[in-house]
Amino acid sequence: MTIPFRKDDSLPHGEAEQVAPLVRRILCANPGPFTFRGTNTYLIGRGEVAVLDPGPADAAHLAAILRATEGERITRILVTHTHRDHSPGAAALAAATGAVTYGFGPHLTPATEGGEGGDHSFRPDITLPDGGTVEGDDWRATALHTPGHCANHLCFALETDADEVLFSGDHVMSWSTTVVSPPDGDMSAYMASLAKLAARDDRLYLPGHGPPLPEPASFVAALAAHRREREAKVLDALRAARRATARELVGAVYGPELDPRLVNGAARSLLAHLIKLEREGAAARDGDAFEGR
Repeated sequence: MTIPFRKDDSLPHGEAEQVAPLVRRILCANPGPFTFRGTNTYLIGRGEVAVLDPGPADAAHLAAILRATEGERITRILVTHTHRDHSPGAAALAAATGAVTYGFGPHLTPATEGGEGGDHSFRPDITLPDGGTVEGDDWRATALHTPGHCANHLCFALETDADEVLFSGDHVMSWSTTVVSPPDGDMSAYMASLAKLAARDDRLYLPGHGPPLPEPASFVAALAAHRREREAKVLDALRAARRATARELVGAVYGPELDPRLVNGAARSLLAHLIKLEREGAAARDGDAFEGR
């Protein structure tokens, strides 16, 4: 199934745009092969404001957030997950405003065990379990634990008098599929989290990277179908090779047109698929390699 990606995003870095009645978006200038044009920071509410995903530690982005909220008061900082392009900016923003930080918890995988992409300094002032809520004057956000991309990943379902939207973080992005990199990333958990979102009836997704995603139900279904198709292709390639590492399967699964900058990420996603197949009895591990069954 073809995924209808949305890559038309003309928002200038550092400027704020209205994306929902009580939500503004600011785009950080940290573009890259895995961040698209940069990390989206969202401002929720008016007068008393919550900031969702303050982004990396970036002085220009911090200044943009403070400029966009001039004359208002930032009281809360919500973090979807502890990757370095999403949570490190919370420290400076909290210091500048006195805002309270919220998140699922610290990064769950130590750097020495494969969590080198995590922000290990972030410790939320208030931890939010699945179903936990944060409330402003005229809005409420419910935390949805959606592990897969990151073990402590939260989506936030926003309820207001005017609208209902879902901040989907990096679990569902409008511009690309999500990298699932073990051990902190888990393909079984990712698929379960997709099913969790598919059971909802949200009108609009506001992702961590890429433009807003209206009518997301068909998009989520396409993501799930794509992962199932990818898994079948991985298993076919593994059986053809008889024994292979995830890196050795990249060419067979993704083809020669894959951007060389994405090869490492592709290998990590393939490893996540292989681990899932191993758990389900369709593959067996032999050191760093796997064998199909």
